[in-house]
Amino acid sequence: MPTYIMLSTLTPEGVQTVKNNPARIREVNKEIEQLGAKVQAQWATLGHFDFVNVVEAPDESTIARVSLELGSRGTGRYETLTAIPIDDFIASL
Repeated sequence: MPTYIMLSTLTPEGVQTVKNNPARIREVNKEIEQLGAKVQAQWATLGHFDFVNVVEAPDESTIARVSLELGSRGTGRYETLTAIPIDDFIASL
């Protein structure tokens, strides 16, 4: 299954939500599964992005739907990258 790196930055509203209800992070991960993708790994980070997520989804349409749904809530901004296994990348050259 294709892998994507989803970089997340919380808006002020998102920061307040996480502060008031830290378990909301895991709830969102379950909602991502309901949209057809799965969070494989997740880190809170310091710097430009608040979270780095490794997400598997069957195709680009699914991950686009996830990103659009999350972004429409106004609690975060998202940047999604396609992750190509290095062996596949080398083989394509």
